Amino acid sequence: MSSAMLQIQKYAEARREMDRKMDQQYQRKIAEVTDNHLSAVQREHEQRSLVEERRIRDDAALEEAKLKERARQEKAKAEAEARLKAAKRAEEEKVAQEAARRVHEEAAEKEATRVREKAAAEVAEKAARQQKVASKESGIRVLAAENALKAEANRVALYNEVAGKIHIQQKDFDRRGRQIFKFINQIGGTLENVRSKAYALVNIINDPTCPRSLSIFIFAKKVVSVCETPRGSSDRTAFACARVILLVESQIPGVLDFVLAEFHKACIYTVPKHFHPSDVASQNNDYWKLVGYREEDNKMETADVYLSRMQSYMKLYAAVVQTEIDGIKNPHGLKEGWAWLARFLNVLPANRSTATALYAFLKMAGFAMFRRYRSQFVKILNTIGGVYLPKLKEREGQKVGKLVYELEQYLDGKTYTREPEGWRLEEHQLLSEEVL
Repeated sequence: MSSAMLQIQKYAEARREMDRKMDQQYQRKIAEVTDNHLSAVQREHEQRSLVEERRIRDDAALEEAKLKERARQEKAKAEAEARLKAAKRAEEEKVAQEAARRVHEEAAEKEATRVREKAAAEVAEKAARQQKVASKESGIRVLAAENALKAEANRVALYNEVAGKIHIQQKDFDRRGRQIFKFINQIGGTLENVRSKAYALVNIINDPTCPRSLSIFIFAKKVVSVCETPRGSSDRTAFACARVILLVESQIPGVLDFVLAEFHKACIYTVPKHFHPSDVASQNNDYWKLVGYREEDNKMETADVYLSRMQSYMKLYAAVVQTEIDGIKNPHGLKEGWAWLARFLNVLPANRSTATALYAFLKMAGFAMFRRYRSQFVKILNTIGGVYLPKLKEREGQKVGKLVYELEQYLDGKTYTREPEGWRLEEHQLLSEEVL
């Protein structure tokens, strides 16, 4: 019994020892787990602290970078504004200087123009007086309107002024003439061609290697000289050349005055003007040269050759008068054409020469004048049919049969209501049958 109790006590003691050891082990385990947990929490806290510190540093660096960038941008903006203001001030100063220069140049140009015009007027008046005296002495009367003679004299005076100041070698003069005539000779009946040739001619005239006034002088001579080439008799060529002349005039004002002066020197009927001999004795070689006839090998050219050339001049002159381009003013347009026609019918006699000039003018400019003046133009045509033609028939008879027929056909057939051939330029050159 005692032994059993002893065993029970030992078992109980062993059990308590085991429980104590297990409790210690459990406590150590709990302590270890707790320690690990606390260590993990601490590490996580430290990591979070590090991340937060890094974020704070990054935010601070980013903010600093933003501040620096903003400062840089503000500085750049301020510098750009300063440069812009400086450039604007410089531009304003440049514009002001340019404006002042232009004002000075315009004033100088106006003064020079006034002096030239005054000198030209004096020369023109003197020339007109001398012409009247010479005509009176030679027995030749000048038939022309006073205003027409003054306009002619002014243009020719300016033309001669430039001609008198040509101080370059003949080879240089000829070379520039060839350059200009090359493009004039290439003028065709298309808008594209006309624009390109006008552009090229403007560039040549503005070429600083040759005085502009001299280039204008040469251009006037060469463009009018087209009338003496085989192409000069073509209506299409005349219309195209007239358009080129006006385009060049629009870029270089004053060109047309030189062209008109060249017309007046080449053909008296562009004024219009006529030299009337008082008697047969007055009709010598000097008279025919005054009218415009040419002498070769001591022999005066025939009337047919002379009138053919005058007709070509009148065609080109009339083509210039009737040319109208959108956005460009023609200084010698239809208004001047109306004045020419009125002066012609009021002053000039009805003869073969004037009839040739009149028909050429009507053929080229009649359509445009009818479109502008309508019934008023028809009244002038009625005057031609009722007054001029009867006088022409009476004075010249059979010599002007063809001219009378052409004028009557023009009036009776109302040719002036239809576009002349070559009047409307093509937009582009069509391929010829030879090319095809």
